[in-house]
Amino acid sequence: MKPRRLVLPLLMLALLWAAQGCVYSAGKVAPTQATDPTQALQTVQALLTATSPAQPATSIAPSSTSPTTPKATSTLQATRTPPGSPVPTAICDRAEAGSPIDVTIPDDTSLEPGQAFTKIWKLENAGSCTWSKEYAAVFFYGDLMGALETAPIASYVEPGQSIEIAVEMVAPNLPGAYQGNWKLRNADGALFGIGPVGDAPFWVRIIVAEPASGGPTATSFPTLTPTITETPWPTLPPTATPPVAVQLQLSLETDYLLDLDMAQVNPVQGADLAYRTGSVGYHWLIPQGEAVLGVYGGDMPGLQDCQSASMSAASIPVESLSSGLYLCYRSIQGQVGWLRLIDLDSRSFSLSLEMLTWTTQ
Repeated sequence: MKPRRLVLPLLMLALLWAAQGCVYSAGKVAPTQATDPTQALQTVQALLTATSPAQPATSIAPSSTSPTTPKATSTLQATRTPPGSPVPTAICDRAEAGSPIDVTIPDDTSLEPGQAFTKIWKLENAGSCTWSKEYAAVFFYGDLMGALETAPIASYVEPGQSIEIAVEMVAPNLPGAYQGNWKLRNADGALFGIGPVGDAPFWVRIIVAEPASGGPTATSFPTLTPTITETPWPTLPPTATPPVAVQLQLSLETDYLLDLDMAQVNPVQGADLAYRTGSVGYHWLIPQGEAVLGVYGGDMPGLQDCQSASMSAASIPVESLSSGLYLCYRSIQGQVGWLRLIDLDSRSFSLSLEMLTWTTQ
């Protein structure tokens, strides 16, 4: 048992001696004095630590209160542009005011009590859908002023195109201000109009003037006793009214054309007026080319009356006209004249007219 007891001390001394030799040979510790066993042991431990392979550093988990590094996905989410609002689609039915919108009867036009007039609006198709013959201008609210509540559109109006819509009206008998508001109606019966969001009505606004005074009183003019005079009446100069080119009665069937200069039905060329069938049972007088047409009234107009009358290229529904009503026109060639509605056959829709064209050129 004694030899075993000596093994461990001898082994320790050998290790200490080897360590001291290694340190000395490495040149890191110069032995200048006797080595303390404790110091030698610490040297061995330090040498073992220095020569041992490097160990990876232990990662320290962050505490719950320490800030965490954001994930890459979070960074992408923070920098991603949020989706915008949906791209608005074009509105199907929408109108804009033409230039000008009031072709006839501007706002606050003064009219006589009971005076007939034609209101014409110019509207532009500002939507994405074509206005068909099933579209119409309809009375919305206000003063109807004797008009029909529906004025169908006579032709197709593509987006970006304009149309003139004519409505026959009569000024009320009582003086005052009157306004009728109208909108457009599509083929499904939905109403639309003008304005920023396309729902505002367009209107006609007139001022009915005070009636003229009841006439002169008994003392307004002195009573004159007629006397016989030998002074002859002055000779009046001949009138400057140009001669009449044509004057006759004629009949138009649906889809007929009319040359107003020559009173010729279905001419090969030069037609000024078309008589067409529209929607909702309406029939239309439609100016062609540069010809214009307008409602005058119940009295026969003269040349100057028609020259100063309100006329446009707007189509006029025949059903809105009464028998005996006069319309003034100007042909493509610039000749002026009038049409008088005689009768509209309710079964065949044959239109009987009288016409007169003056020679003005």
